[in-house]
Amino acid sequence: MAPIAHPVTALTVVLVLTSLFGMPVRAQQSQEQQNQPACAHGTQLTFSWQFINDCRLEIRGGTSLGAGLTLDTEPSAAWHALQEAGISAFERDRRAILAMAGGYRVSFDFLETAGYTPDFEPAPPYRSWGSEYVYVVEDRGDFISLQHIMVMQYVGPDGVVSEPLVQKHWRQDWQYEEDSILVFQGKDQFGHSQFSAGERQGHWAQSVYQVDDSPRYAAIGQWQHMGNVSSWLSDTTWRPLPRRESSYRQDYDVLVGSNRHTITPTGWVQEEENLKLVLREPGVPADNMPYLSKEIGVARYERVRDFDFSAGDQYWQDTLAFWQDVRTAWQEIIARNRPFVFNENAGDVPLFMAMFMMADEAAQADVYDSAQSLAAIRSELAKYIEFR
Repeated sequence: MAPIAHPVTALTVVLVLTSLFGMPVRAQQSQEQQNQPACAHGTQLTFSWQFINDCRLEIRGGTSLGAGLTLDTEPSAAWHALQEAGISAFERDRRAILAMAGGYRVSFDFLETAGYTPDFEPAPPYRSWGSEYVYVVEDRGDFISLQHIMVMQYVGPDGVVSEPLVQKHWRQDWQYEEDSILVFQGKDQFGHSQFSAGERQGHWAQSVYQVDDSPRYAAIGQWQHMGNVSSWLSDTTWRPLPRRESSYRQDYDVLVGSNRHTITPTGWVQEEENLKLVLREPGVPADNMPYLSKEIGVARYERVRDFDFSAGDQYWQDTLAFWQDVRTAWQEIIARNRPFVFNENAGDVPLFMAMFMMADEAAQADVYDSAQSLAAIRSELAKYIEFR
């Protein structure tokens, strides 16, 4: 199937985000899921609320049907390299991070497991999936940047598989023994957290960014290698509501939790454990019952083979210089080491739409002018940021 030269437009972004992270009642399903056998007791199991047997907990997620994928069941070369004896702890850490690169089928599952208020009722669980490639953007030894690019194909009512839709997804940057990270304080405000030499020794900071390269959250943690298991556990960090929540509810302000990344022979798993917190003001929990509930989440990255990611490759190559300039502009903002408020909307235009339109224009230009583009990016970001 021929790739689309420049498939990401503002409309494409909205369609992909809606299908994956919106509010419909049926989860996104692959052909494999559609063809599951009718087992007497079912094949799906969660930490469900088994005594709530009405439709209040019907799964929500995307509504589109995805094309079938072929999983790669052989242990990857990156996983084998991670098992090598005699390498330093630092090198083993690096190999674990780099092992997250590649092409995957990704499944997302989130479920509230406990409530902390008298009137608590569990929210419907969330489930979706996607196919994406994780690129190594940069590797400087003690710094590794990984960019996720989704390449989705949908099955229409007539059974025809669509052309690929490309969506620049999230980014994760890893810095060894980082002395400062950007922290979310709630109510759209960000600040900085400093670490002493002792606190950061042997630790890696993971900084996570949105689809438009705006900051989302950051945390420090330490990789642990136990036999054939390599796992990184973050400290407790505050996060803005993800799209799967912000598009569905507005009764809390922050997710407070931890992340665990674990490398498997055929991919990796990200596990989340979150508390849903209501704030009185940035950084300050509400006076009365600030914690609503606890949520667990699992994202499984399963390596695929023979899947055509070329549309994602093309988009990333065509926009690489532009997104480098976006990262530069954001690093300038973060390096000022001042608290700031980041509003995702300026007027009626979300930042992700503004950035993707600029990226599309840059990709179609005969010659990319980095200086001119960087100036335009700085000017655009200034509309969404207020320093405190």
